[in-house]
Amino acid sequence: MLDFRLDTFLVVCKYMNFTKAAQELNITQPAVSQHIHYLEEAYQAKLFEYHAKKLTLTPQGEELLRAATTMKHDSIHLHDHLAHLAQEKRELIFGVTLTIGSFVMPQHLAAYLRKYPQTHIHMVVANTQELLKQLDAGEIDFALVEGYFSKNEYEYRIYATEKYIAVCSTQHQFSKKPRRLEHLFGERLILREPGSGTREILEKQLEERNFSVKDFASLVEINDIPAIKSLVELDCGIAFFYEKAVAKELQENRLRQIELSDFHVSHDFTFLWRRGSIFADYYQELFADLQEGD
Repeated sequence: MLDFRLDTFLVVCKYMNFTKAAQELNITQPAVSQHIHYLEEAYQAKLFEYHAKKLTLTPQGEELLRAATTMKHDSIHLHDHLAHLAQEKRELIFGVTLTIGSFVMPQHLAAYLRKYPQTHIHMVVANTQELLKQLDAGEIDFALVEGYFSKNEYEYRIYATEKYIAVCSTQHQFSKKPRRLEHLFGERLILREPGSGTREILEKQLEERNFSVKDFASLVEINDIPAIKSLVELDCGIAFFYEKAVAKELQENRLRQIELSDFHVSHDFTFLWRRGSIFADYYQELFADLQEGD
């Protein structure tokens, strides 16, 4: 069980404000100060300091935040794990990004359920940043993401590496055959919402070339992959996808890849959990189990 003073510390870090932390915890502000002072004495380290009347973490405070976040996560996981162990049940509570959840995980989960048929599975689908927040809060145990994350905060393993390609309708006519990425800027771009891993990959590739999504003629933002694929198939614009997400449409000649000489991109799908977790061995076993079914 996590020390209640570490809980106080985590809430102060959430708001960077002692008054707001006291309100959420339903205790007095002096009590919050006492809890932080206790931790500073116990660890012989100053955790917070003020800069221009703004509360900030010291390097020691940042290190404690990383450790305390993992400890809280492990405490929640241990509570649930022990309850299910007593019932002789398995439970997986994890998160995946939309592409992974729709086009990668089903066959792997099917293999896992054949191996462990009594397992209760709760899979959350969200963008990378939302999944990291849920992981830090202990709402999920691990995640499979396609977006970027801090390697200081999470232990990770490469789950798969997938090609990332540009596609258009098989009926689409270019005014001039595109050979480079910037040759597509006269097109309407249909893409996922900000924060999605699929979009982040494109934005990073454009940024490295001193471009952005705003360089395209117009943008359509949709947070649903099937809807984007349908619009592209109806020749309403172009899009960028992981090849696995459009494999069926390419095979059935409903979409075609736009071949570009300067755009050969692959990206990792990553299995991750909180760095420093006492359950690291368990997560590594899950990583191996969930790779079955290819």
